[in-house]
Order: sequence, then structure tokens, then C-alpha cells
Amino acid sequence: MREINAEEITNAIAKLCVEANLHLPEGMRECLRNAQNSEESELCKSVLGDLERNLDAAEELSVPICQDTGMAVVFAEIGQDVHIINGGFEDAVNKDVAKGYVEGKLRLSVVGDPIERVNTGNNTPAIIHTKTVDGEEIRLMVAPKGFGSENMSRLKMFTPSASKEDIVNFIIETASVAGSNPCPPIVVGVGIGGDFEQCALLAKKALCRDLTVRNPKALYAEMEKQALDGINRLGIGAQGFGGTQTALYVNIEQAPTHIAGLPVAVNMGCHVTRHAVCVI
Repeated sequence: MREINAEEITNAIAKLCVEANLHLPEGMRECLRNAQNSEESELCKSVLGDLERNLDAAEELSVPICQDTGMAVVFAEIGQDVHIINGGFEDAVNKDVAKGYVEGKLRLSVVGDPIERVNTGNNTPAIIHTKTVDGEEIRLMVAPKGFGSENMSRLKMFTPSASKEDIVNFIIETASVAGSNPCPPIVVGVGIGGDFEQCALLAKKALCRDLTVRNPKALYAEMEKQALDGINRLGIGAQGFGGTQTALYVNIEQAPTHIAGLPVAVNMGCHVTRHAVCVI
């Protein structure tokens, strides 16, 4: 049994909150470059160049790559041989998110009640997803989620008679309805299966999957490609200026489901879909 002080978690999360908001994963940057090279519209090619220069400026000036520094979504894989001492895990995470956002001078966007709308003043509470795994380490991922894209997400409870074409069309339709609102070029996370809440969680996880990794099942890998091609035929383009590069990638994650259901969730991500990872 390995003991980990809650303060170690606090310090780690604070750093991840700042890192994720100031630096886009290199894979995403490469995807933006590829989109610029593939774009057929000169206007959108120029816009994509501006987006990449914004990333450079954020690194040089140590300022967020987007003004919406999002809600802090935390994925934690906790080894079953870990014992957290001197505090609880969720308390440590929220203490750390507050530290990262306040001391990192990131925008504070969380309200304590969805109707009363009073800002909590420190961007907590975070959205926390935990999973117990083998070992004596804790793997933490912070994925700040802005709501320009989050607001464009959708969930549909299909019947089992729905075909893969129906699902692909729903993904494309979601991007079409979203238009320029999620700050394209977008990334799209899709969850298929499970139940009402699990398919949404799968979609969120799909957004954070390495964009070079396709679904290992040929069926879903083909659906990813079909959805991506369909979205890029919509003509929305970078920041809604028209063009051929509306989406950078589509990731699908799936899970077993009930014989009577076929839940599908589409979680939209913007061109700065961010996350940062560390292992304690």
C-alpha cells in the first residue's frame, strides 16, 4: 500500500489547470496545421493561420489560448493500492482547481446554482470522474471545457432498429445545427451505448482520446471517417467563414447497452479542445 499526501494531488491539479489552458496538445496543433494545408478556401486558410498564431502568442505571453477557460473536468484513475492521507480526494481536487484558476489568473466561470447564477469565485466545484485501477499510482487528466462548444452538444435515445447510417447522420446533423457556434474547426466526441448518462461520459472521454488513434473496431472506425467526411462537406469552415475543414476529427467510444435501447451522445469540442495529464 502506497500513501499519497492529499497536498500532492492539490499541487498537481493546480499545475494541470494552468498548463491545459495555456498550451494546446501538440497533436491538436499538428491537426490545425494539416487543416490549413488541406483547406481549399483562401479566407479559411488565412483564419486557420490566425488560430495557430494565437497559440504561439499564448505561449509567448503566458496567457490562456481562449478567454473561456471552462469548467474543470477531472478524470482520475486511482490505483487500488493507493491510500490518500491528510485529506479526501475530492476536497483535494477542488482545492487545487481553485488554486490553479485563481493564482493562474484564469477566468472564473462557475456559478453555484444553475438558476440563481451567483459565481463561486474560484471556478469550483470541478466535474470529477474517478475510476479504480490496478497499481499504486494516480493518473490525473484535467480537461477544461468551454461552453461555446458544450452548449452545442446533443444526446438522443435511438431505438435498437437504428442503423449506423442513422447514427452517422445524427452526428453530422449535430454539427450542422451547431454551425459556427462551437468555434470551428471542431473536434467531435461520440458515445454510443451504455445508458443515458454513460453515453454522455463516453462522448466526453472520446474528446480527450489521442486524435491519431482510431477506434479499434473497424465498424466504428469507418463511422468516424464517414462522420468526419460528412461534417467537412457542410461548408461551415473555420470560424464559420465557409470552407472544407469544419472538423478536425471525430472519435467514437462505445459500451454495452440494454436490448431495448441505443443511446448516442455527441459532445462538441472547439478548435482548442484542451487537456493535460500527469501521474503521481
